[in-house]
Amino acid sequence: MTVVEEMHERYGATFETRAGRRVVRDYGRPERTTRAVRNGAAVMEMGYGVVVVEGDDRIEFVDNAVSNRVPDADGEGVYALLLDPQGRIETDMYVYNAGERLLCFTPPKRAEPLVEDWSEKVFIQDVSIRDATADFGVFGVHGPQSTEKVASVLNGAAAPEPALSFVRGSMGNAGVTVIAGDGLVGEEGYEVVCTADAAADVFDTLLTNGMNAVPFGYATWDMLTAEAGTPLFDTELVGRVPNVLGLRNALDFEKGCYVGQEVVSKVENRGRPSQRLVGLRPEALPESGAAVFNGDSSVGEVTRAVESPMLESPIALALLDFDEDASTVQVRVDEKEVTADVVSLPFVDGSDTSRRLPAYPDSE
Repeated sequence: MTVVEEMHERYGATFETRAGRRVVRDYGRPERTTRAVRNGAAVMEMGYGVVVVEGDDRIEFVDNAVSNRVPDADGEGVYALLLDPQGRIETDMYVYNAGERLLCFTPPKRAEPLVEDWSEKVFIQDVSIRDATADFGVFGVHGPQSTEKVASVLNGAAAPEPALSFVRGSMGNAGVTVIAGDGLVGEEGYEVVCTADAAADVFDTLLTNGMNAVPFGYATWDMLTAEAGTPLFDTELVGRVPNVLGLRNALDFEKGCYVGQEVVSKVENRGRPSQRLVGLRPEALPESGAAVFNGDSSVGEVTRAVESPMLESPIALALLDFDEDASTVQVRVDEKEVTADVVSLPFVDGSDTSRRLPAYPDSE
C-alpha cells in the first residue's frame, strides 16, 4: 500500500494493484505527463519491498547469494539478481551499504519470500534479516532537471554521483537519503528515502518547494521505461536467464560462487544465449506474449508494448532468437500479422541512458 495515499488522492490520483501492492496508476492524462517528465522534473512514489540485513556477517552473507559484488563501503549500492539453480532470475534487487546494515530494495511481492529464504540459510553467521517495507517511503525524482530539483530542496549534502551511490541530508524537517538513479526512464534521476512517518512531508516538499515538479504514476512509468528500453522484473526478467536480456550490469563474472553462476558463466563463455532483447516498431499495438514471425518461422515473442507519447506510435520490447537478424518481422495483433521494424534500443534518447540496456558479448 502507498504510504501517502491521502496526498495522492488530493492530487487526483487513480490507483491499481501491482504485485499485491496498491500504487498510483496516474493522475489523469499519463501520456501528457510522460512528456512533462522528459522536459522537466517529476516525482512518483516507488512501490519497493525493503529487506534489512544486519549483523557482522551481513556483507559476506548477501554477497554469497547474489550475482553482483556487494559494496563494502557506506554510501555505495549495486544492482544484483537472485538466481535459481538453473540460472533463472527469481528476483532483482538493489543492495545498498548503509553502514551498520544493508538495505535491499526488491519488487514488492519479493520482500517477504526473500526474508523467508535467507532466514532459513542463516546458520552460524551473525546475520539478522527482516522485512522493513512498511518502515520507509521511497520517491523517485526523474527528468532532465531532476538534479536541479533535488539540489533546490536537499540540505546538508550535494546531489550524489555516480549511479547507485547515496548521500544523507534533510528536506524540510525530515532526514532523507538521496540515491543517484541508474537511468531506468532514460533521464537523470534520484530516489529519496525517508521514514514512513516523514513521507507525507517529503512528498509535499518534492512537489511544492524549490523547482516545480509534477506527480506521476505507474502508467507513465511504463511508457517511460519502455521508451528507454529498460527490461523490468515482471515483464522481462522473472524466470529468464540474465544473459538472454544482456543484463550485464547485474553480473560480476569474477566473484565467487553463487547459485546459478555456473549456468550464467557457461552461457557467457559460449557468447550466444538462446534469445536477445530488441525493440520493435509495429504498425499496431500488440499484447504481451504476442508471437513474432519472420515469414513462416516463429522467431520470438513480445514481452510488453505501449503507445509511445514521444514517438506517437506503438513500440514493443521483444525476445527474438539470438541469430535472427531480420530488419523487419511480423507480429500477431488481433489474429492478424502486422509488420514491425526491428530497432536498436533505446527508442527515445533522453538526458541519461538506462544501465539495463541489453549488452551482449561478441559471439564466436
